[in-house]
Amino acid sequence: MLGGPVYIAFIRYAISLAGVILFFFLMSESRFGKKKTAVCYGCFCTVMLTAASVWYVADYESCVKTVAIIMYVCFTVFAIFMSRDNIYLSLYKLALIFYMLAVFLIVGIEVAVLFFDRNVWADIVTRIILIAAIAFFIDKKIKSSIRGFGYYVENELDRFSVTIMIISILFGIGFILNPNSREQTPYRLFAIFMNFFLTGSLQLLVFRLYFHIGKEKEYQKENQLVKMNQRMLERNIEILEESAESGKRIRHDARHHIAVIAEYTRRGQNEELLQYLQEYEKEADENVTEAICANTAVNNILAAYTRKAKKEQIKATLDVEIGANPTIANIDLVTILANAYENAIYGCMEVQKQSPGRECFIHLMLKKKKNKLVICCSNTCRMETELKNGQPKPEFTGGIGVLSIIRAAENYGGEYDFRNDNGVFIFRLIMNIPPTDNSTHETV
Repeated sequence: MLGGPVYIAFIRYAISLAGVILFFFLMSESRFGKKKTAVCYGCFCTVMLTAASVWYVADYESCVKTVAIIMYVCFTVFAIFMSRDNIYLSLYKLALIFYMLAVFLIVGIEVAVLFFDRNVWADIVTRIILIAAIAFFIDKKIKSSIRGFGYYVENELDRFSVTIMIISILFGIGFILNPNSREQTPYRLFAIFMNFFLTGSLQLLVFRLYFHIGKEKEYQKENQLVKMNQRMLERNIEILEESAESGKRIRHDARHHIAVIAEYTRRGQNEELLQYLQEYEKEADENVTEAICANTAVNNILAAYTRKAKKEQIKATLDVEIGANPTIANIDLVTILANAYENAIYGCMEVQKQSPGRECFIHLMLKKKKNKLVICCSNTCRMETELKNGQPKPEFTGGIGVLSIIRAAENYGGEYDFRNDNGVFIFRLIMNIPPTDNSTHETV
């Protein structure tokens, strides 16, 4: 410390605390609105700065040794409360911020000692310049990437390794900020430089590690989407092939029926002709494909998967109520239903391999309730089917589909859950149905 009257200490504390808050504000999103966030930070700063100044006047020696640690421990607790990130991600960002804190604190003091004969104003000006430079760099260069990186850390992090990393960084910062090391020697400056270098390198390595892990996961998800699209195309091709075969069969049968009718007509056998036409009508009614719902796209994809389920000797029950033209895009509906049905069939087939005697079933329900669309799919599954982060593991669903369901559902503010209820896998989804143009006009 460079000493000085209490107002100088107050200014230095205020600048340091403002810098830390600014860095944290740039890297994290508050769980409250802007006005409430500003009030909370203002109250926190007022309490901290007042207490630190009183302590500085009352006991200079103990204040110099411990006030920084206590202030930033308090800020850590406060920041975790204010941030919407989980605790591990918040601690990681705080470790990075405290590293930046060490940079502008030590550099400010060293510049004042080495070049300005321990002038406190040189320290203050240097801190302000460094804080502004670091904040500018964060805002322009790494704010978006650090927030995206936070998503990767939150979803992919190994908590043990992150804990060790945070502890290592804090130890390094503690050594750098050691208040008992005041002697200006080349060795001390070299030790400080090496600690800055090693601690910064650790941060960079962790950043790159999790960033690349996250990117790899993104590529895997994209690969899953490609496979899902391939399977959707295969189902559509099956539907087209079945339609073509049905058309050929109808044309072939029609020629025979026309020949029979013509022969009855030439012979004047009107009663026999009438009886034949009645039998033909009855046969035609029996062969008509049962309509699942009024929506053609949904009807076709559900019919295709129902036929697939029957081929695999899986009992499929459908309870579908949806209009011909829902305001939810058909591509999203088909994506959700096809993937849910596909995963259910896969789960039943895995059960058949594991327990051949076990009866397998699928029950799919789709209903509209007011401005909500409710989808529920339950199916037989393996007892050991597990969830990770609220989603089924890929090995229990074939590795495809869940991501597509979630992405489509999120387009409509959907809420979903997956669970294994003692060997019955249950997927539930509630989506908001967008208002039509007419309803929007009436509301306005």
